[in-house]
Amino acid sequence: MQADQENRILGCLLGGAIGDSFGSPYEGASPPVELDPTVAPLLTDDTILTLATCEAIVAEGCVDPAAIARYLGNSFQAGRVVGIGASTYKALSELAAGGHWALCGSKGERAAGNGAAMRIAPLAFFLDLDDAADRRTLRDVARITHHNEEAYVGALAIALAVRIAWTDRWPQSDDLISMLIPLLPDSRVRETLEDMAGVDSTLPLLEVASRYGTSGYVAESVPMAMWAAQRVWTLGFESMIREIIRCGGDTDTIASMAGQIAGTLVGTEGLPRLLLQRLPDREAILNVAERLAAMVTVL
Repeated sequence: MQADQENRILGCLLGGAIGDSFGSPYEGASPPVELDPTVAPLLTDDTILTLATCEAIVAEGCVDPAAIARYLGNSFQAGRVVGIGASTYKALSELAAGGHWALCGSKGERAAGNGAAMRIAPLAFFLDLDDAADRRTLRDVARITHHNEEAYVGALAIALAVRIAWTDRWPQSDDLISMLIPLLPDSRVRETLEDMAGVDSTLPLLEVASRYGTSGYVAESVPMAMWAAQRVWTLGFESMIREIIRCGGDTDTIASMAGQIAGTLVGTEGLPRLLLQRLPDREAILNVAERLAAMVTVL
């Protein structure tokens, strides 16, 4: 049981990195996007900040928002963060300048992006998201960059989806969205998922994207990641990533979040060998993932 759970943690982080790196060259493209097999994959802030979160958890032995903020700021200060959004840039530049982690995050409607959701997955392996105190911890970690309720709910949705996949509560069916809806507070994210739940689950992803959008707005990108991830049973991991990229928009973050969820579900054995071989910094990512997984005990 424990070996399987540890393998799924590796699947989560490697799967997210695959989605990020292969999606990043097409970010902002208009659909339908034609994939070019000669284009080199490139890791962005989606993976870099997720790994920084993992490093903080490993160093502290727990989920500590102050430590996570410090590691995020250090990554930014070292010049390792690329492809960064405006809200995340504001927060990390202020952290690097010595700002307090609880005060640096962007506020207001412009902070309703997916910059918290994209890096939140590692928390799913350490927090009981049925527990009010653990949800507050997740909220604090989200608020390091995004002081916005929609951004928090989007992050919560990703963490819940990863935890459901990790604890083997997701059967082989396209019903992840219906499982998530009752677990989320009222929000635009939840409203979009409720609307999606009534859509034919076999509808092509490109058509779903045209209805709901693929921008970096969390109420578009997180539901799209959920829709794509729950199709992994029928599409397979590689086809799922390719279909996300064809939809254009925020291709790297949507593919990364879907890759984290689906990678947790299928483990390393379900990840495509060719894409793994082409993944930039694969050994470094695997090293961080293995150290994080070694901390986890069987639930």
